[in-house]
Amino acid sequence: MSGAARADSRTLATLILIGIANHSVLSGSRVAVALDALSMGASSFTVGVLISLYALLPMFLSVAVGRLVDRIGARRPMVVGSVLVGIGATLPFALPGMPALFGSAVLLGVGFMAFQIAAQNTTGGLGEPATRSRNFSLLALGYSVSGFVGPLSAGLAIDQFGFRATFAAFALVPLIPLAVLASGRLVLPGPHPATGGTRHAGVLALLRHRTLRHVFAINALLSLGWDLHTIFVPVYGAKIGLSASEIGGVLSSFAAATFVVRLFMPVIARRLREHQVLAAALVVAGVVFLAFPFSQSVPALLALSFALGLGLGAGQPMVLSLLHAHAPAGHIGEAVGVRMSLVNSM
Repeated sequence: MSGAARADSRTLATLILIGIANHSVLSGSRVAVALDALSMGASSFTVGVLISLYALLPMFLSVAVGRLVDRIGARRPMVVGSVLVGIGATLPFALPGMPALFGSAVLLGVGFMAFQIAAQNTTGGLGEPATRSRNFSLLALGYSVSGFVGPLSAGLAIDQFGFRATFAAFALVPLIPLAVLASGRLVLPGPHPATGGTRHAGVLALLRHRTLRHVFAINALLSLGWDLHTIFVPVYGAKIGLSASEIGGVLSSFAAATFVVRLFMPVIARRLREHQVLAAALVVAGVVFLAFPFSQSVPALLALSFALGLGLGAGQPMVLSLLHAHAPAGHIGEAVGVRMSLVNSM
């Protein structure tokens, strides 16, 4: 392995680790915010609004953040994003009550969006194009770990120590990414200006690109299924009398499945084409959501959540690889931002 390849591997490994830290806070806080609101007597509609607030600012700001990453590089957006994640987790600890939950959801959503766009843009630029699918699969594996750890730790902590202690613990986790980024040891790429002297017509040009348009649409559908699961399970679980730990376990079962399927993505990618994987993911999601309302036992919900994770977990690495393969040079961050905006609009 060459020196450049080793440096890229170290950068990717570090990105995965600090991504796990920030994403654990995001995924765990969604459970804690939803259950805390329900414990205060909030309606299912209010919980839906709370979870939607995670996506409100990212829906409008993702494209601008993607362009900013193209212009100034990844480091500063990752630092700012980690700071906002920490502040968002601190609010419900410092100021218990519904207003703090609303503020927390907004800050956590926009903070992780800034971090994630910069991290994905960096991952796409590591190594050769032939290694891009592998790199995104490894990054997605990391998010599968945090998607498992976050909800499960939130449920266990709530049952054992209460909501304030849970939020206090989450508020400490972003200090890990901040320490890594402040050390200067993580080598991140600088700006990626457009090349060739050609003008780019912005978002409309990306949406007019036939392949990118299809990639954006499929990813939006996959994300819709993903977030419906995140909202549905805490509300439905509370309605049928599940404990916080059981609800966290069902959500973690989904994350465990995404880890399993992404572990085998290199084998899947060799045997199936991208459109076959994405079509299968949508079919699995539809079948699982049809079955959910007829299931009330924890084992059944665990199995359904796991099946949904197998389907939806296979889609993201394929989508990100296609996105970086077809986006115009110098506008990859912008394309990632468009994807993120569409994802959050769901």
